[in-house]
Amino acid sequence: MVMKAWRANVWAAVAITLIRIYVGWQWLDAGWHKLTGGFDAGGFLNGAVAKPVIDRATNEAQFPNYTYFLHHVALPNVKIINVLIPVGEFLIGVGLILGGLTLAAAFFGMMLNFLFLFAGTVSTNPWLLMLGMIVFVAGANAGRFGIDYYLKPLLRKGWARVGHRDGKGKLTAQ
Repeated sequence: MVMKAWRANVWAAVAITLIRIYVGWQWLDAGWHKLTGGFDAGGFLNGAVAKPVIDRATNEAQFPNYTYFLHHVALPNVKIINVLIPVGEFLIGVGLILGGLTLAAAFFGMMLNFLFLFAGTVSTNPWLLMLGMIVFVAGANAGRFGIDYYLKPLLRKGWARVGHRDGKGKLTAQ
C-alpha cells in the first residue's frame, strides 16, 4: 500500500521531485567542478588499488575483484575514465533536475555511488545512494513533474513500433 502510494500519489511525486532536484544538483555540481577543474582520476585509482577496502578481522581486501578491475582495466584506460566520470556525473545531474530519463539517471547515479564506495570513498556517497534509491523506487512517479511526463508517451509509442506491438503490449501482424 505504501509502495503504491509512493509510485502513484501526486503528493509523493512532489516529495520525490524535491529529492530528485537536490540529488541532481549534487551530481551536476560535482560533474561541473570536474569538467572545469582539470579532473584526473589517476591519483584516485592508484590510491584505491594501493589501499583497498580491508576487512579488519582478516586483513584481506573486501572487494578483490573490484581492485583487480581498477588495476587492470580502469588504470590503463584512465584517459577514458577522465572523460566518462565528469560527463556522466554532469548528465546524471541534468537528467535528475529536468526529470528527463529520470530512472536511467537515478540508476547510473546509484552505480557511480557503489563504484566509489567499493573504492573506499565514503564522503556523500551513502547519502546520495539512499536518496537515489528513493527516487528509483518511485518509478514513473519520479518524473511526473518533469520532461518524462511528455517523453514517456513518445518512448512508449516508439518502443511499440520497434517491437511491432500495439499500445497494450500485444504483438501486431506485420
